[in-house]
Amino acid sequence: MFAFSNFLTEQKNLHMEHLEDEVLNGGVEGTRGAINFLQGLRDMLAGNGSSSVNVTVKWDGAPAVFAGINPENDQFFVGTKGVFAKTGGKLNYTEADIDENHPGGGASSLNNKLKVSLRELSKVNIKGILQGDFMFVPEMLEKVTIDGESYITFQPNTIVYAIPVKSQLAAKILSSSMGIVWHTTYSGNTIEDMKASFGVSAGAFQETGSVWQADASFKDQSGTATMTKRETEHVTAILSQTGKLFLKMDSNVLGMISSDPQTALLIKTYHNSTVRAGTKISNVGKYTAGLIAFVYDRLKRDIDKVKQEKTKKAKQEIMDRYVGFLRKNSSELVKIFTIQNLLIDAKLLIIRKLESIRGLTQTFVKTSTGYRVTAPEGFVAIDTLKGGALKLVDRMEFAHQNFNAAKNWDQ
Repeated sequence: MFAFSNFLTEQKNLHMEHLEDEVLNGGVEGTRGAINFLQGLRDMLAGNGSSSVNVTVKWDGAPAVFAGINPENDQFFVGTKGVFAKTGGKLNYTEADIDENHPGGGASSLNNKLKVSLRELSKVNIKGILQGDFMFVPEMLEKVTIDGESYITFQPNTIVYAIPVKSQLAAKILSSSMGIVWHTTYSGNTIEDMKASFGVSAGAFQETGSVWQADASFKDQSGTATMTKRETEHVTAILSQTGKLFLKMDSNVLGMISSDPQTALLIKTYHNSTVRAGTKISNVGKYTAGLIAFVYDRLKRDIDKVKQEKTKKAKQEIMDRYVGFLRKNSSELVKIFTIQNLLIDAKLLIIRKLESIRGLTQTFVKTSTGYRVTAPEGFVAIDTLKGGALKLVDRMEFAHQNFNAAKNWDQ
């Protein structure tokens, strides 16, 4: 059975992987798990009540905020991802703590967002510790007209969220001191031993007039999220093709990649460089050749930087090992990238179905000429039995925007 705990970093929600990258991260078990995950999503959207997979919406907030009661001293705190540092975790109990740990000024600064969080989230009676995406303070709200309609907008990161001005939701947001979307719950007797569970229960926080808060659960407000028979069959056909190719793969090569984080990192780095350029993998053979050239050039630069002959020789051996491995197994890499492409194809069909459900909140990307309609950042698929989670993101859409967009928030 696939262990979804492998998706978690130190069992804390500090980083989630893209579904297709589990081929590199987990080898045989990772590939099988990714296929099973997509089958679970297909079953969920086909109306199968026994599906073990659930979905949350991935909001594009910044920064990640942690808030709740420290079980070691029963005091309320707020913080960012630094709360889980093994030494010197930055838990903020007072504004003085925030000034010391996160100096800076300005309404949209991290310093101010944490101070507002400390003041306002202490009122919502959080059960345990929650993690959420910070969405806005009042100074970040703007009234704009898009395609003839008036909206209240906020842009915490890349995506601009827009709510019709005359709606009840807009009125709530305008009367709030901050906005946050909760998505992860933590439990444990010490901060260091905290374990993450994806999702937030209904009673985990209380509503208050000064905070707009929501959980990230996917809500089919139009009742149309169920896949048609044809759509279900399309996903099934892709997964069947994936499974057949999976059976032909060399498990040893998959195992060598997944057991050496550096190899997987080099492949992911190359892939991210193609995403930045907006390049799709249309020819896996050419893509594989490009990867080998990329790794050669990257490691050759490392050699050229050093002057001592002994160090050069050591780095040359490293380059020979990695480049030699990739060249020797180029035919298997073609299969790996083909499987990743198939997983992406099935994933995108599911994402498009989920994106077709439009709630009151619209999403845009700000451009030099105005606003362009875009999809939400993506979704998170959660295994309800084992607690693991994977990102469902259209990397060529959102990730390309995220790499290249100007951020509207301060560190």
